[in-house]
Amino acid sequence: MIVGGCLLLTTPVIAQMDCNSGRCRLPLPGENVSSYSVCCPVASAKVSMIQQAPRLSSFAGKTIAIVGGSFRASITHPELKKMILEEAPDARVLVLGEIGSAGVWPTPGVVRSQKDDFVRRLKEEKVDAVISGNGGCGLCTPKEMGSCIAAEYAGIPAVMIAAPGFINQAKFTAHAAGVPVARVAEYPGAFSAHTEQQLRDNTRKVLWPQIRKALTSPLSPKEVQASTTSEKEGVVFTGDMMQVNQYFTEQCWTDGLPIIPPTPEAVAEFLQFTDASPNDVVILMPTSRREVRVRDVAVNGVMAGCLPEYMPVLLAITRAMADGDFRRTLASTHAWTPYCWLNGPVARQLGIDHEQGEISTVANARIGRFINLAMLNLGGYYTKQNRMGTFGYLMPWCLAEDEQTALSIGWLPFHMQRGFQVNENTVTMASSLNWGNNMAPTGDDPVKIMELMAWDATEKQQFAVGSGTPCVYRTFLITPQVATNLARGYKSKESLESALVNTARMPLLQRAWANYYANPGSTFNPETYPPERHARKLARTEKAQETPTPFWLRWSEKDSLLTVPTMQLGKTALLITGDANRNKSMCVPGGGTATVRITLPQKWDKLMAQRGYAPLSSFYLQTNLSPRKPDSAPSRRRPSPFPRAF
Repeated sequence: MIVGGCLLLTTPVIAQMDCNSGRCRLPLPGENVSSYSVCCPVASAKVSMIQQAPRLSSFAGKTIAIVGGSFRASITHPELKKMILEEAPDARVLVLGEIGSAGVWPTPGVVRSQKDDFVRRLKEEKVDAVISGNGGCGLCTPKEMGSCIAAEYAGIPAVMIAAPGFINQAKFTAHAAGVPVARVAEYPGAFSAHTEQQLRDNTRKVLWPQIRKALTSPLSPKEVQASTTSEKEGVVFTGDMMQVNQYFTEQCWTDGLPIIPPTPEAVAEFLQFTDASPNDVVILMPTSRREVRVRDVAVNGVMAGCLPEYMPVLLAITRAMADGDFRRTLASTHAWTPYCWLNGPVARQLGIDHEQGEISTVANARIGRFINLAMLNLGGYYTKQNRMGTFGYLMPWCLAEDEQTALSIGWLPFHMQRGFQVNENTVTMASSLNWGNNMAPTGDDPVKIMELMAWDATEKQQFAVGSGTPCVYRTFLITPQVATNLARGYKSKESLESALVNTARMPLLQRAWANYYANPGSTFNPETYPPERHARKLARTEKAQETPTPFWLRWSEKDSLLTVPTMQLGKTALLITGDANRNKSMCVPGGGTATVRITLPQKWDKLMAQRGYAPLSSFYLQTNLSPRKPDSAPSRRRPSPFPRAF
């Protein structure tokens, strides 16, 4: 059952939360249980639904475009063409590259020529229906549905092909773009795990009947009605702690863990810590087209157990969440987990930890919990619907950089690398594919430490065994002592990054083998496209070079190898953080980053003094170092095209 645009959960929450201690417990027999009137945490969707064109009466004499290219479409799509022509010999069928595809449906305010070119081609070729596929992962499903959305907007009926676990994601993607009814044909299993004969048989026996029905059966009132959602404002429920938690769970408004009831009084306390009005729009979330207001952020902050004074940080996190550099990977089956780090004096004032155990301390963990709830209620990301991690996700986390150590060794803190002043406050959103697998370099030789870090980066890529794109975004967490040793040989983070980029390389044959046999979205036929040919292709596309053998492979007794790079300038964040008494470095591969300024209210010091904090200025740092100019900071966040009130 769909409630509020998500799958209805029925698992009850049996524990009660003690608001003072933050501990979970059961109510005692005869205990007077408090009642809470609570606010809705979900941002309102702002999308107008289109009026879809009638479906086809038949395929006779029609022009059908079978588009896309994901997950072995080279086998399924030609087979579908045969099926159409068997039923309607006078039909005209365009397949794969004959007409192109739309790509991911553009977010509000973004112009994407690929979509416009696709629509133009549909009209030029007088296409009567579109079949798009194949959706077999969390990133390719929105891409293939983009062609269906473009077709429906152009008044052309469409159907998408997807594997079983991606049906809900396909429909959610279309609905968020304003298409009320998205029809999806379900392939029985994983495309890449089937033989070519299985693919052909399933295309004929399973896919084709669904596709025929999807394109020729009229849209029913029941389908249209099922796609509507209702918006809830103000107080939406009243009950005791257990009842509130159960209700929120049933509405898909929590991550399954107990929440603090977001009463109007608690929300109002958060709203004191911003100069924005409660109804001001913070951002329009691209994935779900939700218009996130300041009040929505406050409600989720209360639920997460954050303190009211965290509100400026939570607003900045919300703004960063809408940035394409950060959010692009979040639906993937490879399960990127979002996390953030803070820079500037407000992190120190709020007690955001940058020392041993940092992400597990109370303040950091509360902000991590907010990210988890914001993904649901503000971003519209739902597990099994449009967050498709095969094995699920870690809980998001938060950390801070040890800026004092960075400045003491002559390195710029991260936010200064992005052009901010030392005492400006920022939050950076990133995403990770691993956590905790750290490396302990022995000794103080900066070159050897750098080489170990380069090896670590080469081993830790977005996809295991290096089968995906090798030059990915990475964050290095470096403890203060290791950073001090590195600074003896590398006078800046930029010089260290350059050395890492020049050192981190993978043998071409290793890369080709991994990408051939563990390709994220395709299966190659050794008879028509052998591994050796794939290696020659990668040698061209990834600019392989004969280089000295990487030091960690010198046991091979080869002086040189044909290698490809695994790092690229501008894709690496270097943070000094963690236990000062440990020699650790950790490479965290993941998606891109988005850095946003934290805007404090004018009465910040007065508000903080009332809560027992020292003035913000007492947490300032002094330095003679200057921030990088924005023009020379390649990874500084671009202006967002989405509306924001502040």
